[in-house]
Amino acid sequence: MKKWLRRIRGAVGMGLTWAAGWTLVGVLIELFIDPMGSLVDVWPTALAIPGFLGGAVFSAVLQVAESRSRFDELSLPRFGAWGAVTGLLMCVLAVSAGVASAIFPDLWLRAAVLIGPTTLLGAVSAVGSALLFRYAAREHPPAGAGPEG
Repeated sequence: MKKWLRRIRGAVGMGLTWAAGWTLVGVLIELFIDPMGSLVDVWPTALAIPGFLGGAVFSAVLQVAESRSRFDELSLPRFGAWGAVTGLLMCVLAVSAGVASAIFPDLWLRAAVLIGPTTLLGAVSAVGSALLFRYAAREHPPAGAGPEG
């Protein structure tokens, strides 16, 4: 039971990490698209929700694909690849759910518009979260891990 709780906590933590990063992307979009602030600020929220879901899905993808490897044993390109796979999976789910169907009524156009950003955000988020968690592990080693040497 403790193993499942740890995995759920990890998925929530990864989801929150990705949500924070995607919210930052939303803030940057707001700054460049509407620098005067005349439009309603929807981009941060609109990206935070799929960011959280993407982080949770990424955590599940890592659990399935890399179950024999520890988090710190995986290379950054491998994290990026699994993040890109997560982005592609999210694009398939978004297109099949009809996201942006009012703006892009054609299925192929909707897929073409969503596939690039979700794949790129997935890869960048995966590498960013790997770097963040590696830095945190270096600064605060787990309990019971004494100095080596």
